[in-house]
Amino acid sequence: MNSNQGGGDSKRRNFPHSFSEAPVVSKKGGARSVMKPNSQNVIPIQSQTGKHPQDSGHSRLNELGYKQELKRDLSVLSNFAFSFSIISVLTGITTLYNSGLNFGGPVVLVYGWLVAGVFTMAVGLSMAEICSSYPTSGGLYYWSAKLAGRSWAPFASWITGWEIQHTKHLINFVYLQWAVTTSINFSLAQLIEVIILLSTGGKNGGGYVASKYIVLAIHGGLLFVHAIINSLPISWLSFFGQLAAVWNILGVFFLMICIPVVSKEKASAEFVFTHFNTDNGAGIDSKPYIFLIGLLMSQYTLTGYDASAHMSEETKSADINGPKGIISSIGISVIVGWGYLLGITFAVTDIPQLLNQNNDAGGYAIAEIFYQAFKSRFGSGTGGIICLLVVAVAIFFCAMSSLTSNSRMVYAFSRDGAMPLSSLWHKVNKQEVPIYAVWLSAFIAFCMALTSLGSIVAFQAMTSIAVIGLYIAYALPIFFRVTLAHKTFVPGPFNLGRYGIVIGWISVLWVVTISVLFSLPVAYPITDQTLNYTPVAVGGLFIIVVSYWIVSARHWFKGPITNVGTSSNV
Repeated sequence: MNSNQGGGDSKRRNFPHSFSEAPVVSKKGGARSVMKPNSQNVIPIQSQTGKHPQDSGHSRLNELGYKQELKRDLSVLSNFAFSFSIISVLTGITTLYNSGLNFGGPVVLVYGWLVAGVFTMAVGLSMAEICSSYPTSGGLYYWSAKLAGRSWAPFASWITGWEIQHTKHLINFVYLQWAVTTSINFSLAQLIEVIILLSTGGKNGGGYVASKYIVLAIHGGLLFVHAIINSLPISWLSFFGQLAAVWNILGVFFLMICIPVVSKEKASAEFVFTHFNTDNGAGIDSKPYIFLIGLLMSQYTLTGYDASAHMSEETKSADINGPKGIISSIGISVIVGWGYLLGITFAVTDIPQLLNQNNDAGGYAIAEIFYQAFKSRFGSGTGGIICLLVVAVAIFFCAMSSLTSNSRMVYAFSRDGAMPLSSLWHKVNKQEVPIYAVWLSAFIAFCMALTSLGSIVAFQAMTSIAVIGLYIAYALPIFFRVTLAHKTFVPGPFNLGRYGIVIGWISVLWVVTISVLFSLPVAYPITDQTLNYTPVAVGGLFIIVVSYWIVSARHWFKGPITNVGTSSNV
């Protein structure tokens, strides 16, 4: 095969532009030969035994210099399910609905979701194109290394990998992606707290208010269960992932129909589609400003679809099915999420009351909506509590899948020697599961939540920067794709053709935009309790990572390394 410099790798196939059932063109010694994949999208390259055709994703992984260590058993549906269950519109919308109501109300909820959805799809399309060319568990940081070219590869993969993962290396800061897992699990613990409160009478009926220590204990218990599930063979995770996808879709349709039907008081269509709430109690009156910062709920929800890339080494025909997983998870999430938002918002009639800390749900808006809808109709809020349990199960699956994705990133990053004790974290057991990476991820996610005992403001700031950190990491390989590698990038079976550069630049500019927006103050006057710590945290992270690179890492970290011929079993 021909050698590619800069943005390409040393052994690369040239793919035609069609998505599937297309011939694969191979160059060898100047001659060109055409190999046609069969109906299963398997390239007829012989396996090491010479007896069976080798999966196209497996072949591509070998070309990239990695051996197959994880069990490749996921279908395209399973790959989609992991990303879809991490995006989990029930999780993001439910936990951040308060923010959307407070900053803009129905207009921001309804139209902001569509705005964020369109630009998120642009980012997803660009990532899918790169994933098709480089289907590895390393995902984003590996892509950056290959697209930045030989000279910049180590630094590019270091910055991207630590932007996803680290907030400080060897100095007791922790990983940004772990912050996402922490945030999801802690959100579930808080929802369970509210369910207990409502089940025992509500805040106005002498209900039980769990202490912060109880919430932390629930958080720890959930992580323990998730770690056990993630220690199971990939076939079990595939089952849970598909169950999660079905649960999320059916749960959304159930709630978006049930809640408006049960509610005795309903909002008008005019209210849902035109009402703009400026009574936010944050000292902000500008509607454009409110709309922009109100996008946080939508953009926070539409994250995590990189899981399809991190699961690529366990996905059949990953160079085709990985991109499908990314794109379909975003598209379906945008559609069903918008339906969920509409259904719930039609049950909103009194925004100040929903946000009031003294209501039965303690100010948890969606919990109050569910509870009061059933209580006003049937005299009991039990039905609302059951609806909250539907959401809780969705968040449980979301956290489970997030831990799965996180552990695969740890596995890939340590495989390249970029973490302390790398030789331990990248080992797999007899079931071909990176067991140590799983339990390390769960342990750190628990430790991160300990900050909530000291200051819930600090904890919320820590988890909120995960959105910016992840999207910066999403944008870096796309940026390298449209700049340094715009002439040398060799696409895989899925590619955007001549539109790749344009969509890539739209994606990069959107990430720059939201990075600025989510760094703006969200309350005035600015105090230590209202200061937006995002720019401080992200800027500090960048300075720390670059400084460590200059002082130490540039001398030993060389970017992605091959592991063919080595053993990594437990």
